[in-house]
Amino acid sequence: MRMGYACIVTELNDLPKNQRVTTNRSMIKKTFTSKGVDYASEMALLNCRDLMKILIWNSQNQFDFFRMSSNMFPWASEYNISDLKHFEEIASVLKECGDFAKDNDIRLSFHPGPFNKLCSSDERILKNTIKDLETHGEIMDLMGLSRTHFNKINIHVGGAYGDRQKASEVFCRNFDKLSDSVKSRLTVENDDRASLYSTKDLFSMIYEKIGVPIVHDIHHHGFCTGGIGQEEAMKIAISTWGKITPVVHYSESRTKEYENVKENAHSDYIYEKIECFDLDVDIMVEAKKKEKAVQKYRKDHLSS
Repeated sequence: MRMGYACIVTELNDLPKNQRVTTNRSMIKKTFTSKGVDYASEMALLNCRDLMKILIWNSQNQFDFFRMSSNMFPWASEYNISDLKHFEEIASVLKECGDFAKDNDIRLSFHPGPFNKLCSSDERILKNTIKDLETHGEIMDLMGLSRTHFNKINIHVGGAYGDRQKASEVFCRNFDKLSDSVKSRLTVENDDRASLYSTKDLFSMIYEKIGVPIVHDIHHHGFCTGGIGQEEAMKIAISTWGKITPVVHYSESRTKEYENVKENAHSDYIYEKIECFDLDVDIMVEAKKKEKAVQKYRKDHLSS
C-alpha cells in the first residue's frame, strides 16, 4: 500500500524565500498582463526544476505516492506549453522527473481544480475545462508517464444543475471530446454534498456508461452516502479499476481541531486508523499538513 500527500512539501515550502522549494510559483493577472508569456515560461521552468527536488526528497523520505500541483504552469489557459520560450528545457526537465519517478517507483497523479466541469453545457466553461485537462495530459506525456489510471487525472463531475442524471449524461458525451492522453488517465471522485454524486451514483451514471474508474473519498462519503455503507462503497469503487491498484482519498473533519468550521473541511492531521477493509488500495492523504500528517500517521499507527 502506498500512502501519499498532495502538492506541497511543507518542510521545503516553509523555508526562507530564497531557499524555498515549490511548484506553485504564479502571478496575479496584472503581472501576467504586463510581463507576458515569457515570464510565465520562466516561472514554469523554475517550478519544473523544483518538482525534481521534491521527487528526490520524496524518495529519500520513503514517499512513493505524490500528487503534483496543477499550478506548475502559471496562466496555462492563455498559451500552449509547446510555444513557451523555455519549452525545450522544460520538456527535458519534465522527462528527467518522469524517469526519476519510474526508476524510484513513485506513483504520480493530478487533481485539477473544481472549475473543471465536464458536465457543463456552457461552451465557454467546457472549452476551458478541456484546455485545462489537456494541459495536464500533455505534462504527463512530456514526463513519459503511463497513459493508464496508475497516473490518474482525477476530477469531480462538476455539478448537478438540478438534474444529476442529465448532468452526468452531458459529462459522458463531453468525455468523447477529450484526447486519448486524458481519457486514458481520467478518474472521477465522489462528492461531499448529498445533492451531488455518491460513489454509488458514479458507478451507475459514469463508470457503467464510459468506463471511467472511481476514486472513493472516505471523508466525502460521510456526507453523500448514496444509501450504502463505507465498505460497500469502497468495494464498488475498487471494482472499477481493473488491474491498476485503486486510489482512495482520506482525510478527517477539521472540527476535531477547531471550532466554528465546516464539518466537511479537512483536518491538519489524521488521527484514526484508516479502515480499508483489507482491500488493496493506495491512499492519498488530503490533510492540510501534507507530508507531516502522513509522517505522524506512520508513527502513530504503522511503527512497530
